[in-house]
Amino acid sequence: MNKIVKNTLILTAITVVSGLLLGVVYDITKEPIAQAQENTKQEAYRAVLSDASSFEAVDFDADSASSLLSENGYTSDEITGVVEGTDDSGETVGYVISVQSGEAYDGTLELSVGIATDGTVKGVEMLDISETAGLGMKADEVEFKDQFKDKNVEKFTYTKTGEDGDDMIDAISGATITTNAVTNAVDSALVYYQNELGGSQLGGEVNE
Repeated sequence: MNKIVKNTLILTAITVVSGLLLGVVYDITKEPIAQAQENTKQEAYRAVLSDASSFEAVDFDADSASSLLSENGYTSDEITGVVEGTDDSGETVGYVISVQSGEAYDGTLELSVGIATDGTVKGVEMLDISETAGLGMKADEVEFKDQFKDKNVEKFTYTKTGEDGDDMIDAISGATITTNAVTNAVDSALVYYQNELGGSQLGGEVNE
């Protein structure tokens, strides 16, 4: 009996000490991890909205954003952040909208979309992607992402047949699921911009 009690006390002590050590490690690493994540986002903001010299977070209602996307058919996407980009004179040049998609082949991916004040998509940058190497990971290559760049359309659609049009995105061979996830995520950003940020679209036509 004494041996059982002794072993129990030892295991309890090990568990307590391990828990304390994990807590200490978490406290030490959480700040650098958070800073690294913020740096990644800032780099993405600058990449997708290069005309902006500074960015400021915009308050948004996550539930309202989710309802808006669902109403427009984007039930697997979630708006995770919105920032306003301004130039050196303080004028708003556009917004960066971050979207997480649950439609990726690997489960989820997250990207940022830069949208100018006239509704033109200025760039797309991945924040988190872990698709299949040589297939879905091609979505993070410039050749694919630049298909969205400098396009002013209401929404994008992917094509497997090479159809022409500013709104047409060539699908990645062997990675239709990833292509669909990225395209829908970009379209989700456009839907949010067009409905919630007072943006104009389609060549400057004001969205009433």
